[in-house]
Amino acid sequence: MTGILEGLKIIEMGHFIAVPSAGAIFADWGADVIKVEPPDGEAFRGFKTLLLKTTGSEMNWRFEVHNRNKRSMGIDLTKEAGREILFRLVKDADVFMSNYEHGVMQKLKLGYGELSRFNPGLIYALITGYGTVGPDKEERGFDFAAAWARSGIQYLIGEPGLAPPQQRGGMMDRTAGAHMVAGILAALYHREKTGQGQELEFSLYHSGVWTIAADYQVALGGVPLTQNDRTKALNPLWNHYQAKDGRWLQMAMLQADLSWSDFCRAIERPDLERDPRFTIMDVRGEHCEELVKILDEVFASRDTAEWETRLRKNNCIFSRITSPEEVLSDPQAEANHFFQEIDHPEAGRMKFVTTPVTFCQNPASIRTTSPEAGQHTEEILLELGYDWDEIVRLKDQKAII
Repeated sequence: MTGILEGLKIIEMGHFIAVPSAGAIFADWGADVIKVEPPDGEAFRGFKTLLLKTTGSEMNWRFEVHNRNKRSMGIDLTKEAGREILFRLVKDADVFMSNYEHGVMQKLKLGYGELSRFNPGLIYALITGYGTVGPDKEERGFDFAAAWARSGIQYLIGEPGLAPPQQRGGMMDRTAGAHMVAGILAALYHREKTGQGQELEFSLYHSGVWTIAADYQVALGGVPLTQNDRTKALNPLWNHYQAKDGRWLQMAMLQADLSWSDFCRAIERPDLERDPRFTIMDVRGEHCEELVKILDEVFASRDTAEWETRLRKNNCIFSRITSPEEVLSDPQAEANHFFQEIDHPEAGRMKFVTTPVTFCQNPASIRTTSPEAGQHTEEILLELGYDWDEIVRLKDQKAII
């Protein structure tokens, strides 16, 4: 069975996470993704020492998850011969995508104007930190800065008076990468209808703002935004509480009036249902601090497992706040194929995280682990029509590895 994007050729000139994560999605879906790297490999390959100190593992798993199913070419794009290889690659490619800084791309003469001369139907996609125009267009920005801190997310999800929370590594990069995948597919659909290529721009900053778009629309409507404060949750049934065993449970009953009777029955507090301070959502909001204090005491009286049984029996919407280790052994995750087992050349048989789209007729798959830097350079050059004498000359010129 073929991947749904088999026959699509993508040139990925990406580093770290945003564009490589988009490339991983395309590759899992069957596209031929050629990763163009500098002669010493892309920068994220070199983080093994840091990862060994922070995780105890010699494997750069963060690189692995974003670069499976790809082929790698090692090309020195500062050399004319190296740039000529890229131009030949682009001629029959469908997509070129990068998250190198806009200024770097201009300096290398690898902008849309230059590459589209070789392929007018090319889809050209670029992710930057802050966009290609405006006063901060040259600012360098990993997702921690441009998408997490600058967008307002880090501020808004923090609790008043506490240090702002950090995101997990690459969290917003993968969000921007998913936007890139969607944009490229739209551009490919447009090309299918018109034959025209397309230049697409994405930024980490804009992706961060879109991630909390509902909050921004509230602000645009003239309503001040405030940080979360669980002790003052206007809807106490949309809040988290700690059980007797120290575990936390997230309540998620947005239509709280529909769930109020069931919830009071689950916690065996019919008196709260009849209490005039808590009868309807608006009134509960006025007395939210009082109710949260009561519920804190209620949830602290029983262990998590008992609460799960009671809440589930009474049709309440909730979830235990789990650790990644628990997700790895979650039968629901297993049943829905969150992880796929493959052979890794160094680690042996192991599982990888799958992309969160299920194509029922043409399932995505992880077929190969991440390539070594330049592993497929000669193979791809031969496909482009280079002969062995030319390949040897390119090596002598240090244009390739």
